[in-house]
Amino acid sequence: MSKLSDIGLIGLAVMGENLVLNMESRGFTVSVFNRSTQKVDDFISGRAKGKKIVGTHSIEELVRSLQCPRKVMLMIKAGNAVDEMIDILIPLLSPGDIIIDGGNTHFPDTNRRTALVESKGLLYIGTGVSGGEEGALLGPSIMPGGSKKAWEFVKPIFQAIAAKVDNGTPCCDWVGENGAGHFVKMVHNGIEYGDMQLITEAYQMMRDLLHLNADDMHLIFKKWNEGVLDSYLIEITRDILAFKDTDGKPLVDKILDTAGQKGTGKWTVVSSLDMGIPLTLIGEAVFSRCLSALKEERVAASKILHGATPDFIGDKAKFIEDIKQALYASKIISYAQGYSLMKAAATEYKWNLNYGGIALMWRGGCIIRSAFLIKIKEAFDNNPAITNLLLYPFFKDEIEKAQNGWRNVVSAAAINGISIPAISSALGYYDGYRCEKLPANLLQAQRDYFGAHTYERIDKPRGEFFHTNWTGRGGKTASTSYNL
Repeated sequence: MSKLSDIGLIGLAVMGENLVLNMESRGFTVSVFNRSTQKVDDFISGRAKGKKIVGTHSIEELVRSLQCPRKVMLMIKAGNAVDEMIDILIPLLSPGDIIIDGGNTHFPDTNRRTALVESKGLLYIGTGVSGGEEGALLGPSIMPGGSKKAWEFVKPIFQAIAAKVDNGTPCCDWVGENGAGHFVKMVHNGIEYGDMQLITEAYQMMRDLLHLNADDMHLIFKKWNEGVLDSYLIEITRDILAFKDTDGKPLVDKILDTAGQKGTGKWTVVSSLDMGIPLTLIGEAVFSRCLSALKEERVAASKILHGATPDFIGDKAKFIEDIKQALYASKIISYAQGYSLMKAAATEYKWNLNYGGIALMWRGGCIIRSAFLIKIKEAFDNNPAITNLLLYPFFKDEIEKAQNGWRNVVSAAAINGISIPAISSALGYYDGYRCEKLPANLLQAQRDYFGAHTYERIDKPRGEFFHTNWTGRGGKTASTSYNL
C-alpha cells in the first residue's frame, strides 16, 4: 500500500457511506470496514469507485492501513455494539491512537467509555453528527467531546467536512470533556423534537380550525420561511405540503398519524428530570409522539368522548399571523429551556461549554439549523453568564411582540377542543417563569401537613426550615429536608 489512510471508518450504513465520501472529497484518504464485507465490496465498486477510499475485510486490516496516530470512527448502532467494537479495537491500537464514536450514543455511555479507553493509553471521542443523509455527504454539524488531546488530530478532518457558515466558519468545534459532545447532540435532538411538534400544532390549527388545505398551507410556510421562522424544518414542511401523490392529491393527507421515535428526545427529558430543569415543551413533544402511537385507542375514544366542535369566526389572515407568532414565541421557549439544561449539565459534570459556539455549530448542516440561532450566539457572546435566554433583551422583546397572538392561539385551541400541548406548555412555562410568587407555598404546606417535610418562611433567611403540628396530633418531629 503506497499511502496510509488518514482515517478509518467502521459501519457503511447511510450516514457512514456519506461521511466517507465527504471526507474523500475534502482530500482525505479513508479506509472502510463493515461487518458484512460484501457491503464493503459493493461500496468500493459503486459509489467509491475511483476515489481515495480503501476497502478492508477485517478490523486488523483496517488498523494496519492507517497512519499514526490511528483514527478509527465508528458509525454503528448505539449500545452494546459500540462496547464490543471498542473491546476488539483496544488490543490492536497503540498509545495515542483515537477511537471515535459518531453514533447517537447516550452521554453516560460516552463518559464511561472515555474513562475506559484512556485507561488503556488510548484517546476517545464521542461526537454528535447531525444533518441526516444530505448533511453527512455535503456538510453536517459535528459536536465532538471526550479526550481533549485527541482534538488536534481530528480537527483538520472534522472542520473540513463540516457545514460552513459566516464566511467559511465550520459548524464544528470542541465541545468539552467526556460525554459533553453527545450531551449537546442529545439536547439538539430534544429541541428538534420540540420544533417538529410546534410546527405540527401550527399545521393542525390551520387544518382543523381554519380548514385550510395543503396547498394553502404550502404558501403560508413558504412565506414564513422568508422571515423570522427561516429554518430547515419550516423549509421541508413547505415542500412536504406541496408534494403530490401519484393521483395528484397531497401525499401528506394520506400518511397515518402515528409518529416514531428513537429515544434521544426521551433521554433529554429524563436528563432534565434528573437535574430538576423544567423542560416542559420537549417533554410534551415526546409525550405527543407517545399519544400518536395509540391510534386504535384514539379512534375508539373519538366515538365515545365528546368535546367542542372547531368553529372559527373571525379574520383568518389575522389568525394565521397569530399562529406564526405563537410558533415563534414557543420556539424561543424551547431553546431557552434547552440551554438551561446544558448550563445545568455543565455545572453537574464540570464541563466548560461554549454556549455561543454551540449555537454556531447548529447554524448549518443540522436539522435544527435556522437564522434564529445567530441571535443565541450574540446573546452568549454579549453575556456568557446569562441565566436564561428569555432575559436577553432581543428575546424579551420578541416574546412581548408575539405574546398577544400566542395567547389568542392557545385560547382558541382550548375553546375549540384542539390539542396543542407544546405551544400551550410553552406559554405556561413563560407565565410561570415570569411569576414572582407561585402557589408552591400551599404545596409545601401540604407536604409538611401529611409528611412533616418542613418549609421555609418568607420572614426568615433561606435555608432555615420549619415544621408545624397542623392537626395537634403530629408532635414536633420533622422529616429531613432535601431536594432531588
